[in-house]
Amino acid sequence: MLNIRTFTFNLLQERTYVAWQGEGSCVIVDPGCYGPAELQALEDLLAQERLTPAAILLTHGHFDHIFGVKALQDRFGGIPVYMHPADEAVFGYGAEMAAGLGLAPAATDFLRTPVRDGQVLEAAGIRFEVIATPGHTPGGVCYLVREADILFTGDTLFAGSIGRTDFPGGEYDDLIRSIMERVILLDPEIRILPGHGPTSTIGQERTGNPFLEPFNEPEEEPDPDLEPVVISRE
Repeated sequence: MLNIRTFTFNLLQERTYVAWQGEGSCVIVDPGCYGPAELQALEDLLAQERLTPAAILLTHGHFDHIFGVKALQDRFGGIPVYMHPADEAVFGYGAEMAAGLGLAPAATDFLRTPVRDGQVLEAAGIRFEVIATPGHTPGGVCYLVREADILFTGDTLFAGSIGRTDFPGGEYDDLIRSIMERVILLDPEIRILPGHGPTSTIGQERTGNPFLEPFNEPEEEPDPDLEPVVISRE
């Protein structure tokens, strides 16, 4: 059984996820822990569940999602950090954005392992399918755990909303295309775990997300007044 623990970290209320199956190892998605107290809260869970991180998965490179990456990689012996290489550019303005909120910059000098669309990552006995979803950032991705019907969406898709595209590198058309072509067509039972806010399901967002409503064209109902056409073959 897949276990998932959710943390809410830093000023932006970012969601960090720890996923594991049984004792031993785990995967951390978007460790946004800011400062010693939040980092300690995460490490307390690892100690309590007897877990050692096998990998860190980043949905994108925004500062609020990477605050804890460097400390965790150093603490646990250089564990791999997976990120799409297109988000290297995001680091260039992260410090300025953090400073605008009165926050110290996130360390970006951690070792990174690039991911690509369609790649399957296996860590801590869990299979993560990489789905490229550019738009919020150039290298945004979602991670699908198909066996558990779980999708980590980062800041691509939220419950009742979508990611912002007014930051440098954001593209609204790309984001809508990513969601409508890569995400919303998945099984409606899949539960989404976003980078901020509550969870939802693909089905709920497909029918109830107001930001996607203009792109959800209803199927045309047949005109009841039309006579049926009979085609005979002789």
